[in-house]
Amino acid sequence: MPDTPARFAFLLLPGFALMSYASAVEPLRAANVLAGRDLFAWLHLSPDGRPVAASNGATLAVEGGLERLGEAATILVCAGGNPALYDDPATFRALRAAARRGLTVGGVSGGPFVLARAGLLDGYRATVHWEHAPAFAEAFPRVSLVPSLFQIDRRRLTCAGGVAALDMMHAVVAARHGTGLSDAVTDWFLAAHVRPGSGQQRRGLRERLGVASPRVEAAVALMERRIEEPASRAELAAAAGISPRQLDRLFARHLAASPERFYLGVRLERAHDLLAQTTLSVTQVAVATGFASPSHFARAFRARYGRAPRSARAPRPSPAPRAARAPRPARAPRASGP
Repeated sequence: MPDTPARFAFLLLPGFALMSYASAVEPLRAANVLAGRDLFAWLHLSPDGRPVAASNGATLAVEGGLERLGEAATILVCAGGNPALYDDPATFRALRAAARRGLTVGGVSGGPFVLARAGLLDGYRATVHWEHAPAFAEAFPRVSLVPSLFQIDRRRLTCAGGVAALDMMHAVVAARHGTGLSDAVTDWFLAAHVRPGSGQQRRGLRERLGVASPRVEAAVALMERRIEEPASRAELAAAAGISPRQLDRLFARHLAASPERFYLGVRLERAHDLLAQTTLSVTQVAVATGFASPSHFARAFRARYGRAPRSARAPRPSPAPRAARAPRPARAPRASGP
């Protein structure tokens, strides 16, 4: 069992998800308490070394800025909100430098988006919150994106966020100090069971749709898989194992919509996410969501949301101000004698 505490650095970006961060740091504290000694140590950093506000407005103090990343063996980037818009070259450079030194680099909640922007996930398996997954897949085709709770691939840790960070840290504690301690940590947090990294992020279609029709579920599952090249009515019916007319009746009964209308809603929701979370042009978003032309897309978008596609763009954040260099303290006068 290692004698030296494993040191973590939590890099908190403005608007980070507080629940995801807490689910990652608290298991380390619990492991220390239950073991009766310091097995883990950690420090909190922000890009400019100043206190940073979480998504709910709570502000956390930090011990420093990017220059202290090298003091940890594992760096966990905690982000939230719309991480696709985070664009700080200094942060990306610092993370790349840490990875070159052989440090383990991870991301929680929106953190994987930041790692990918820094080029640190190319050729790795990674996960991200389901809300950001479509935009992530469009932006980073060289990353092997998987819809799991967390992924540990060599020196890269990625976690979808929320309470899934608790499951990931269970694996981290177990790898270093055994399952006895990791199970005790999980019990301490009243978690009834530990979910594997490959676990699903979202409830099943039946729960999300509020229907109890396997045939409708099968058709909707195909819709969600076929966004860029929409499935035909005949293909949807075949996936459900019924005729197109029977499919129409089932959708009307369970979802109060035709298959075509429901499918259009699925595609437009994906388009809305891509507009808000990526820099893809309106034309590119239209193609990515299966529309024949930008004008067709614009009409459908306006009919559903009451506004033009461009209005769905999230405002670009202003660059973070650089931390002011602290003034050098005045030199004390030299004593002249005892």
